[in-house]
Amino acid sequence: MNKMSTVKQIFQYVKKHTFFLVLSVLFAAVSVVLTLYVPILIGDAVDLILSAGAVEFAGIIKILTTIAVCVGLTGLAQWIMNVCNNRITYHVVHDIRESAFDKLEKLPLSYLDTKTQGDVVSRIITDVDQFADGLLMGFTQFFTGVVTIVGTLLFMLTIHPGITVVVIVITPVSLFVAAFIAKRTYSMFQLQSKTRGEQTALIDEMIGGQKVVQAFGRQDEVLGQFDEINTRLQDCSLRATFFSSLTNPCTRFVNSLVYAAVGISGAALAIRGGITVGQLTSFLSYANQYTKPFNEISGVVTELQNALACAARIFEFINAEPESEDVPDTVEADGHVELSDVVFSYVPERPLIRDFNLKVEPGQRIAIVGPTGCGKTTVINLLMRFYDVKEGSIKIAGKDIRNITRKNLRTSFGMVLQDTWLRAGTIRDNIAMGKPDATLEEVIEAAKASHAHSFIKRLPQGYDTVIGEDGGNLSQGQKQLLCIARVMLCLPPMLILDEATSSIDTRTEIRIQKAFATMMQGRTSFIVAHRLSTIMEADVILVMKDGNIIEQGNHETLLAQGGFYKTLYESQF
Repeated sequence: MNKMSTVKQIFQYVKKHTFFLVLSVLFAAVSVVLTLYVPILIGDAVDLILSAGAVEFAGIIKILTTIAVCVGLTGLAQWIMNVCNNRITYHVVHDIRESAFDKLEKLPLSYLDTKTQGDVVSRIITDVDQFADGLLMGFTQFFTGVVTIVGTLLFMLTIHPGITVVVIVITPVSLFVAAFIAKRTYSMFQLQSKTRGEQTALIDEMIGGQKVVQAFGRQDEVLGQFDEINTRLQDCSLRATFFSSLTNPCTRFVNSLVYAAVGISGAALAIRGGITVGQLTSFLSYANQYTKPFNEISGVVTELQNALACAARIFEFINAEPESEDVPDTVEADGHVELSDVVFSYVPERPLIRDFNLKVEPGQRIAIVGPTGCGKTTVINLLMRFYDVKEGSIKIAGKDIRNITRKNLRTSFGMVLQDTWLRAGTIRDNIAMGKPDATLEEVIEAAKASHAHSFIKRLPQGYDTVIGEDGGNLSQGQKQLLCIARVMLCLPPMLILDEATSSIDTRTEIRIQKAFATMMQGRTSFIVAHRLSTIMEADVILVMKDGNIIEQGNHETLLAQGGFYKTLYESQF
């Protein structure tokens, strides 16, 4: 995203809080006007000191009282302004994170397959935090600075238009310097955010695979990889900060010229009687206050450039193409499944599935076997509509799955995968994920059916035992039993078992196969397996190779054919 479109999208979020924005600007104006009124009062007080022994104390005391009231009201106005700015900033950040997480839930798997998890996390967490810091500083100092500049010019014009013109003539130099540097630092902050995402991705990946890293002695290589990214992040951060930090001293130099010009021209006028000493005092105070916002704004520019670069990354994520819209139709799944002339590939230049045809009757058990990479799991992904077919169609109960809602489609399937997934929470919550209103008795029955009950009872709090992210200290086999119990609890009309018993010992596997046999009674089932012992009882075995069905039939028929299936079978037995 370019800078302008990023700013426009930020304002889309900010405009929801227009009331507080107006309130913030209003109180910024109040605080600035009161702050700028004080120098006039000080100038008046100076003019009341006429000479030694000729001081109007009554007038000075009155002015000092007014100054005290102005300072108190200024403090109150600035506090209210800061409250408004904080509210706007953190509500905007809340809304952006909501949008980002909502988009995360709607993005197709094809998008997430091409991005590292750490980079996505970095965008939603770190980039939004960096954006919040810049936005808060921008609201707090930018508005006040702009109002101060305008207000100071107006007050100076009331004192002496001639000296004010001198100030206005020199001002564009300061603006030019700030704009020149800011324009060149934006790309540096973009690179900084991108590199930070790389670093987060590596850390996330290494934490998840720490056992493998240590088992293969790859610590030094990983450390070297991290050092390389960390050094790049250091270099681009230093460059971005160095160049952006030039803004403040450069603008301070120009502003010092403004102050000197005011002092010299004002002193010359005061000598000739064109301006009083009190007015000159006020003017010098205004000149100082006029230049101060330029220094503050130039400091804010650094944060704003960083904030915009981070905002561009998060908006790029939010604006990513979501899954195609759901058609609001539903279907009552009856177990009929038909794949007609299906063509699919993850990458256009590498065809995978071509002219795939399959007709499944209700209650049939369909086993899919074949070498690694032949497309077995891809068929499951297409059935669940994690990916849409490129050509052809998949129908359930005679209806194309693209014409029914994803929720309706996916609740028609119970799915147990080779890769287990458990979330942080209790054992009971994890089993009841597909049926949150299930009673404890129903959960226990499902656990018994999956042979998970015995190990659950041995846990410290049984079904109320809290497990950590991805199952904590549970073994891979125990995690898989919980995933099987999860499906046992729901029992939808169709089942998908993708290497569902791959992490379970042989004895438990035999028991679970019996439980599966009971569970599959009257249900259409798709079983993906490498161990052919688990699919001998299937009604139809599809033998896949290079994305095509090369053989089809039951166990005995395929053995009798003496083809590829027989070769697979004999390699295992």
